[in-house]
Amino acid sequence: MKLAEALAERSDCQNRIDEMKKRLIRSARVQEGEQPAEDTAELLAETDRMFARLLDLVSAINRTNSKTAFDNESSISDAIAERDLVGKRRDFLAGIAEAASTRQDRYSKSEVRFVATLSVGKLQTEVDQLSKTYRELDTRLQELNWKTELI
Repeated sequence: MKLAEALAERSDCQNRIDEMKKRLIRSARVQEGEQPAEDTAELLAETDRMFARLLDLVSAINRTNSKTAFDNESSISDAIAERDLVGKRRDFLAGIAEAASTRQDRYSKSEVRFVATLSVGKLQTEVDQLSKTYRELDTRLQELNWKTELI
């Protein structure tokens, strides 16, 4: 199984567990004398099987990510951490740039005037560079996911 296939199955397991929770909540209580829409014992048993499969997948994915080289200096795990951090920094700076560039209309000269304390252009340039770095890292990770066998 390729790493990408395991990642897709992990996502499916997580979605199915969320769906099982909703189904269990709907069937957790019924009016006295009535039957639940679904067998809660069977739903719980299926959920247990899904959690066991999810544990197997996550363990194998983590093992594969930590043992597979991304480049000469780092593993896939290192590249994922870098990509996630680049994304968080990009989103952080984009939020700051948006706050600094928000226009406020004044209707008279007596109203308070606000000015930006940061260079929005410089922030946006950095956001654009971080976006490019993020895309490049993500593309390389996706490529490796389809080439790497799950350990």
